[in-house]
Amino acid sequence: MPTNILMPALSPTMEKGKLAKWLKKEGDQVRSGDVIAEIETDKATMEIEAVDEGKLGKIIVPEGTDDVAVNTPIAVILGEGEDASAIKIQSQAPAARVPEQAAPPSQGSSGPAADNRAASPAPATGLMPHKGNGRVFSSPLARRLAKQRNLNIALVKGSGPHGRIIARDIEASKPAPMAVSSPQAAPAAATGMPDEMILKIYEPGTYEVVPHDGMRKIIASRLVIAKQTIPHFYLTISCALDALLGVREKLNAHAPQDKQKAPLWKLSVNDFVIKSMALALQRVPDANVTWTEAGMLRHKASDVGVAVAIEGGLFTPVIRKAETKTLAQISAEMKDLAARARNRRLAPHEYQGGTTAISNLGMYGIQEFSAVINPPHATILAVGAGEKRAVVESDTVVVRTMMTVTLSCDHRAVDGALGSELLRAFKSYIEDPALMLA
Repeated sequence: MPTNILMPALSPTMEKGKLAKWLKKEGDQVRSGDVIAEIETDKATMEIEAVDEGKLGKIIVPEGTDDVAVNTPIAVILGEGEDASAIKIQSQAPAARVPEQAAPPSQGSSGPAADNRAASPAPATGLMPHKGNGRVFSSPLARRLAKQRNLNIALVKGSGPHGRIIARDIEASKPAPMAVSSPQAAPAAATGMPDEMILKIYEPGTYEVVPHDGMRKIIASRLVIAKQTIPHFYLTISCALDALLGVREKLNAHAPQDKQKAPLWKLSVNDFVIKSMALALQRVPDANVTWTEAGMLRHKASDVGVAVAIEGGLFTPVIRKAETKTLAQISAEMKDLAARARNRRLAPHEYQGGTTAISNLGMYGIQEFSAVINPPHATILAVGAGEKRAVVESDTVVVRTMMTVTLSCDHRAVDGALGSELLRAFKSYIEDPALMLA
């Protein structure tokens, strides 16, 4: 019997992606494990491997198609002895084999992928987005959007797998009364100036419209949610780098060499920053947390995300258990992650999660700045450039190399005193780097 190849979910939060490229063509023989296509998400390009053996009988979704919903059939594999007539039968009743298929697109959708989704019937299971105990099946983002838009999520029809309510269902719904325990409903989220109004401000022909790609849309959405739902406050401190720079120079001078006499590693200031933040979180474990409505998640390891700028956006790959790794290990891992991030070749588990993040703009000459917290983190450290400054020590003006850092905190999880304690711990490691080598 023909087998559908489905659009895979490359991460727990993925709802749709772009079918970037087919590596097999119709009529090709396919073996289990063969790479048959490339999928682009907002962050990375991933390969799809075939699970079943047979002939690629039909490509349903052409390459280059955007916004293909997870679990949508994208191609059909024919078994031995099967021909194209079986594909037609299969495509008429995909719900029996794909119970989690996405709902048809909204009006105005076009293109081959949209046509295929529109032709697909609803899931055969008939599942609704409610359990018997009254719980609503919905994604965390959908619940937040419903609250912001004053929507009663129980009245929204879900189009995700098994009728799960996802973000696009909320966006397509009209406001309705919410069942809330407080007498006053939550205010609707603020919206920006409509496109039509913006375009009226500028003279036609004086600009060009550059469409947003998936990464930019996701970044915009997450930052809006972060600023609307996370109560930020900021703490700034300056650290002397002179001792750190001396230790860095010695360690780099004594780095082991390969056969070509090239050093096997070269430590950067950012490697010390990562290690210092990881150790500071271990010293102040109450700050190594994530806020949830049910309770605080207190993390055991210091998983430090590090922002990496790429064309059109950024990645935040995560150094796992950074407190346990040497500076050389952190340096090597960071170089590898950054290189693959710039080529969009990171796997989702390499940039999702983490307990805090670091954004370093020192290499661009920025003295200091404040960063937006990356949900679900409770903190992010913004790192400025190291520069010579006149400072007063024992009533004497001396010149020191100083670096200013700003810690953005989620006030629900990290109070001012706790954030200050974390910054002091960070400063102690930066200014006395021998402590992080113990």
